Amino acid sequence: MAPPGQPVAHLNLKHLRYFWAVASHGSIARAADALHLTPQTISGQLRELEDQVGGKLFAKSGRSLTLTDTGRLVFSYADEMFRIGDELQDVLAGRTPGGGVTLNVGVAMVVPKLLTHRVLAPALTMDEPVRLLCIERPLVDLLADLSVHKLDLVLTDSPLNPALNIRAYNHPLGETASVFCAARAEAARYRAGFPQSLDGAPMLMPSAHSALRRSLEHWLERQGIKPRIVAEIEDRALIKTFGEAGAGVFTAPEAVADDVLRKYDVEIIGRSDEILERFYAISAERRIKHPAVSVITERARNGLFSPERPLKAVPTHPRSVQPLQSAG
Repeated sequence: MAPPGQPVAHLNLKHLRYFWAVASHGSIARAADALHLTPQTISGQLRELEDQVGGKLFAKSGRSLTLTDTGRLVFSYADEMFRIGDELQDVLAGRTPGGGVTLNVGVAMVVPKLLTHRVLAPALTMDEPVRLLCIERPLVDLLADLSVHKLDLVLTDSPLNPALNIRAYNHPLGETASVFCAARAEAARYRAGFPQSLDGAPMLMPSAHSALRRSLEHWLERQGIKPRIVAEIEDRALIKTFGEAGAGVFTAPEAVADDVLRKYDVEIIGRSDEILERFYAISAERRIKHPAVSVITERARNGLFSPERPLKAVPTHPRSVQPLQSAG
């Protein structure tokens, strides 16, 4: 940026809009497609804007672009300017602005969908209308979108790795123990003698890069149990579908166990306080300002993941009346 006290040249709004488009779309090529311009034209305009502000706006990270500190500052102002401009166009066109807020959420693929729903649902019951835009992708892609402010929030099962060059902040939502589930036809025999009944039993495992997988493997090793792994599946909803069909035993967060039993024809065979799943909201803000994100984090901490929250639906089936054993 220009040295303190030195005036900055009058900013060209056209250059600023091109910069805003590149930051929003994540690359010059995608911004060029959206604006119906050539990448060379946009690159030239960006260089002129960098000359005006006196500093680099983007830094190369492999094949992608990341905002510099100066770029983040300029983007925060440009984003507000052009959003207000879009609102003005709505007013002039006779459309009513201020019809609520938009919440852009990215969900890591390893987060259970039932839990995602329970975490995000409070945003839809706010007095102020909220439009929820939710995408599910690998965590690294979501963090890239968060870094250019395309997302307000990323929901994941692990905190942000400090080694990543991303300015973002972890907001712990809470933790939950794990329950083991099996199809109703198989549940009784696995419940008897749990957890040793899992030795040699078919098991559906989460993907290798999930935090749950590591915790589950450590627990099995400590118990001296070697199940027969029949599938490794990233999508937790798909794991439950296979489990319902009798393919194997699987785990679910205790915080949403009542939802799992209502949705799938399975029974709980046991639980463990040692296999903890932790969930995080990652945002670009150190102090949360987005009203919907504030509601989500508060409700999760004081409701869904509250230690006092009862497990409402264990057991729900007549054949599940035996007390559940806690393994460790």
